Amino acid sequence: MAKSGRLLATAEYIWLDGGRPTQGLRSKSKILTTDKVEQLSDLPEWAFDGSSTWQSHGSHSDCVLKPVFFCPNPMREMEGNHYLVIAEVYNSDNTPHITNTRSELAKLLDSAKDAEPWIGFEQEYTFFEYSRPWGWPDRGGFPEPQGSFYCGLGTNRVFGRQIVEGHLQACRQADLALYGINAEVMPAQWEFQIGYRGIEGEAVDPLTISDQLWIARYLLERVAERHNAIVSFDNKPMPGDWNGAGMHTNFSTTATRNRENGLVAIKAAVENLKDSHAKHIRDYGDRLEERLTGLHETCHIDQFKSGVLDRGASIRIPLPTSQQGHGYFEDRRPGANADPYRVAARLVETVCLN
Repeated sequence: MAKSGRLLATAEYIWLDGGRPTQGLRSKSKILTTDKVEQLSDLPEWAFDGSSTWQSHGSHSDCVLKPVFFCPNPMREMEGNHYLVIAEVYNSDNTPHITNTRSELAKLLDSAKDAEPWIGFEQEYTFFEYSRPWGWPDRGGFPEPQGSFYCGLGTNRVFGRQIVEGHLQACRQADLALYGINAEVMPAQWEFQIGYRGIEGEAVDPLTISDQLWIARYLLERVAERHNAIVSFDNKPMPGDWNGAGMHTNFSTTATRNRENGLVAIKAAVENLKDSHAKHIRDYGDRLEERLTGLHETCHIDQFKSGVLDRGASIRIPLPTSQQGHGYFEDRRPGANADPYRVAARLVETVCLN
């Protein structure tokens, strides 16, 4: 029993719902019986009404939340300790729910331990105000053509920076592995990068970084709420001659990072990825064909090609990797609305377990 006068901690349980074709985030708050969380076992399992999240029927509605990752919650600005908790969804019989995509990734990683995969995501997104991108002419019409907006400056070039800066601060306070932000090619479009930063001992395995990406998406939505902005992860937020939004994924293994023959391992990985192209596309986001058109720095969805520095390739070999002969490759196919657990699962399966 909690001692009188103690400031009990709060935990915001976050999970993926049963939305189709794209799952969304849900969350609810729990007041804990302790003032500090030091390990996962300090966080109890919890239940929720799955019939309200497209995950069960009303006649048997309870689903179970099992905590699997936690970090500080910077959005709860009150005295005491507060946490964000990623929870997997389980059925009442203690089996993973069909919408629990994290469980598949965990199983694949158990079989791929020797490969030691590392991952990083470059998450693009777009701010909207009602049905128009943030800052676009509110009486119709369009901004000037793309060209001056990427990494741009000034109130006529960038829209939503105050939200982006607030999101950066929140991610740092949550101790996430964020390593960059920038304005993107289409006005009102931004990107953040999360994953390997070169910090010794920092966990960058696909499970940890995928958990953190979902936390980062959650924080982005929460910060945007304060500005009455809508966050769109649509793969093609605006039709026409405007860039789509992706989630480029950087991936490496012990073999690709090997200084002696890393490029050989990358070449073998690319061949496996080519053979599995259709399977990956199915897990790389809804309406992906609207983004992967062969234009706007993409390879057509029905094609597969790789190349050094080529932003129109399916798999891009970065310059440092090419020069050093080892390192990571970039999968440019995943869309902005892709589930990182599913993207990571396909890469682990194809590159590490083929």
